[in-house]
Amino acid sequence: MKIYLLPFYLLIGLSASLHVNADQPNPGEVISTMEKLNGVTPGARRNHIIGICASGSFVGSKLLNKYTSSALFSGKEIPVVTRFSLAGGNPKATDTTKSPRGLAIEFKLNKNSFQHFTMLNVPVFGASTPQTFLDSMVANLPDSETGKPNPQKQKEFRDTHPDAKALSEFMATHNPPVSYANSEFFSVHTFKFINSKNQATLVRWRFEPVAGVKRLNDEEIKNMPARFLDEDLTNRAKDGPISWNMIVTIGNPEDEQNDPTVYWPKERIEIKAGVLTLNTVSPQDGGPCEKINFDPLVMAAGIRPTNDPVLLFRSPAYATSYAKRVTGN
Repeated sequence: MKIYLLPFYLLIGLSASLHVNADQPNPGEVISTMEKLNGVTPGARRNHIIGICASGSFVGSKLLNKYTSSALFSGKEIPVVTRFSLAGGNPKATDTTKSPRGLAIEFKLNKNSFQHFTMLNVPVFGASTPQTFLDSMVANLPDSETGKPNPQKQKEFRDTHPDAKALSEFMATHNPPVSYANSEFFSVHTFKFINSKNQATLVRWRFEPVAGVKRLNDEEIKNMPARFLDEDLTNRAKDGPISWNMIVTIGNPEDEQNDPTVYWPKERIEIKAGVLTLNTVSPQDGGPCEKINFDPLVMAAGIRPTNDPVLLFRSPAYATSYAKRVTGN
């Protein structure tokens, strides 16, 4: 019998699953619905199935030491492994698909300490609760007779889930990026920075591409090949480092912290918190990011989660998906 050893970040997710609220869906139900929606590719991720690895470093600014004791902002170079991806579990989705793009980062702070960021290139999420997220997938399941989603069910979902509106409006007015290197990425969720005096500050962050944000126009969406993002990133890395500036937004105590569908006011303090630099790109199959479960609740000292139900639910859902993946299911 083959024995599988569970890595520490999978154990975190499994532990978190014990604390999922009774009024929330079961993580297994969410993952099985993803499988119904997209099919199953054995050994592959259930969501963000299409991706590519990249490695490099992050240098954080000591200006953040006022707000957090995190080693991210020591001013030292920190090794990182990242993964860029398309949202969804369809392995045949094209790079022009109007869906979010993901950037996941594992920061190796020291021998036994890691910090994960799991971001999207949209400023808000499409659900304020795990139930809305599940309902959105159910509404898009193919009809048994037509093999396509039922428009009436989709309309009923929109009419009964106003928390999905903010992301829907953003996606309708923002085309996909021309390159991962020209895409910004957002924390989406609110987090807490904890400083050396144990004081907490609400924060959100985004990574702005040094090359600038550039999106496909409608004509390019029609004419671009099905796959171009991975090749583009690979070629760019050959020409030199690819960089993003990390911008941290400092929240006020009254700002929304548990609903990722709500925008913060624009007049908030922003600080350039560091620079992410990537210089090596490789396919995810056999690459350094392939086996990583980018659980956003893998956190080192100085950063803590809020009580955002979607953020807290992601960990056990990721663990459920990861367990299937590493066992070849």
